[in-house]
Amino acid sequence: PAMARPRFTAPTSAEAELLLLQRQALAEEEAAKAKRELLTRFLQEKLSREEQSSRWGLHKVLTLWRSAQRKAKDQELRQDIEILSQTFTRVMDCKDGTIETLVTELEEAEEQQNRALRSHLHLTDQLLQLQRCRLGYLEQGFSAQVGALKAEFEAERCGISGGW
Repeated sequence: PAMARPRFTAPTSAEAELLLLQRQALAEEEAAKAKRELLTRFLQEKLSREEQSSRWGLHKVLTLWRSAQRKAKDQELRQDIEILSQTFTRVMDCKDGTIETLVTELEEAEEQQNRALRSHLHLTDQLLQLQRCRLGYLEQGFSAQVGALKAEFEAERCGISGGW
C-alpha cells in the first residue's frame, strides 16, 4: 500500500471542515432544542395564564349572570309582593266593611231588643196594674158578698133565736 494512513493522524482540511460543520450542526441543533424548550416553556406559561384568565373571565361572566338573575328575580318578587299587598289590602277593606256592617246591625239589633224589652216591661206593668185593679174590685165584691152573707146569717140567727 502506497499511502496507508495511520489511525491517529491529523485531520485534513476537508475532515476539519466536516467536523466544523458537524459541530456547527450539533450546536445549531442544541440551540434549536434550547429554543424549542424555551418556546415550549413560554407557550406553557402563556397557556397557563390564558387558562387562568379564562377561568377568571368565566368567573366574572358567571358572577354577572348570577347578578342579572338575582336582579330579575328580585324584581319579580317585588312585583309579586306588590300584587299580594294590594290583594291583602282589598281583602282587609272588604272584611273591615263587613265588620262595620255587622257592628251596625248588632247595634240596631241591640236597640231593637232594648225597645222590645222596654215595651214588654211597660205592658207587664200595665198588666200588673190591671190585675191589681181587678183584684181590688174582686176583693171589694168579695167583701161585699161576705158582708151580705154575714148580714143574712145574722138575720137568720136573730130569726132563729127570736123564734125560740
